[in-house]
Amino acid sequence: EVQLVESGGGLVQAGGSLRLSCAASGFTFDDYAIGWFRQAPGKERERVSCISGSDDSTRYANSVKGRFIISSDNAKNTVYLQMNSLKPEDTAVYYCAAYQGRLCIGFGSWGQGTQVTVSS
Repeated sequence: EVQLVESGGGLVQAGGSLRLSCAASGFTFDDYAIGWFRQAPGKERERVSCISGSDDSTRYANSVKGRFIISSDNAKNTVYLQMNSLKPEDTAVYYCAAYQGRLCIGFGSWGQGTQVTVSS
């Protein structure tokens, strides 16, 4: 059974940093892509970043490019999202999701989410 557990959220001032973790179990990391998504109140869910377990290729939303970095530690089955230069508009619940294959599209398995709040 695929299981994902996010951690690392919290309250931070604008300009600060946070690192989110997504601990995964129940599948072979190399066969999956892991994505970070976020959803703010009243807004649609947005894909923030994605990393392929097979070749570590990465993708970012334009809204976070240059500020966020996704990485993975395959030995620990954990994916990280380093978030720098945070802005109030980054406030959202952040989720990680696992997808079979190299891309974060299609049917994914989701974690419960972690709240990130950026104060101005």
